[in-house]
Amino acid sequence: MTALAENLTARTERLRAMALPIVQCAVAAALAWLVAAGALGHDRPFFAPIAVVLCIGVGLGTRRRRVLELVAGVSVGVGVGDLLISTIGGGAWQIALVVALAMAVSVLLDGGALISLQAGSSAVLVATLLPPGGTGGLDRMVDALVGGLIGLVVIALLPANPSGLAAKAIRELLEEVSAALEAAAAALREGDPGRAAAALDRARGSQKAVDAYRDTLTTAREIAALSPLHRGRRARLDAFATAAEPLDRALRNTRVLLRHTVAMIEKGEKTPELLAVGMDDLAREAARLSEELVRGETPVLTRKALRRAAARLDPVPLPPLGFSAHVVLAQLRSLTVDLLEATGEDHAGALAAFPHRPAARAS
Repeated sequence: MTALAENLTARTERLRAMALPIVQCAVAAALAWLVAAGALGHDRPFFAPIAVVLCIGVGLGTRRRRVLELVAGVSVGVGVGDLLISTIGGGAWQIALVVALAMAVSVLLDGGALISLQAGSSAVLVATLLPPGGTGGLDRMVDALVGGLIGLVVIALLPANPSGLAAKAIRELLEEVSAALEAAAAALREGDPGRAAAALDRARGSQKAVDAYRDTLTTAREIAALSPLHRGRRARLDAFATAAEPLDRALRNTRVLLRHTVAMIEKGEKTPELLAVGMDDLAREAARLSEELVRGETPVLTRKALRRAAARLDPVPLPPLGFSAHVVLAQLRSLTVDLLEATGEDHAGALAAFPHRPAARAS
């Protein structure tokens, strides 16, 4: 029963997250049909609402580029389809020829995946549903353009909160960093390689969070550029963008740290408290960084705390360490540099937090 409730909760949350794109699609599709059928007088302008759904979608991406690719794909597909079907007629082999030629032309035009797919599907529609000749081909091209443009207008007038999108994505990303470090610290203290290995397995899938964050930033910036309601949020998005590359490196360094944590425990190397304390420090500061960025604050508190953590990771003299422990310490230092850069600190300033032993660059 608990599993069922959790499943329903997850599905409800997913629907809530997709509610605005769904509303945008629905409103824009209806408007596109009304404009194409009513204002332009096109008969059955199905390309207009189709263009809306393809351009807005329910995911992330560069929608302005999608409009251009969609119109290009429709133009190629309809043009090739009209030209051939009016000459050779309809039928199975004609459909095969039309689709192959339309997609080949789109590839020769250096088109992306959307152009090729749209060219092929448009050619199929022309070959099977539309009468050959006439102005149908031109009308469908116009319908695609109308749908794409109306989709962009609706995005601008019914926009998502770009800062909110970026904040949600960066919170998920930093949660991955924090959870991995907490698990590594606990595994060290308990001498449990299995726990560290489980954390490593989870961390290996964390690249999805990085990719999702980059996609979200692209969409958030696009919304801020398109919508007059959110243009004032561009400066806040800059802070999220500054953190993107350092946090990508941070997750990579965390994975290396976990691999050597597993090795260190399995080999029975001496594990000074310095390492576990450092992991706890950085886990806590990753969470603090998330909170400050989500609130729209300059992460000054995180920066100061990271410098204190760096001092603890740079003791003189250094306690004796085995090979894997040395690697873990180096990764903790690199991770500290990554998090400092994510706060907006430049690389030289971040390295200066380790006056005795500069941290290695992220790998």
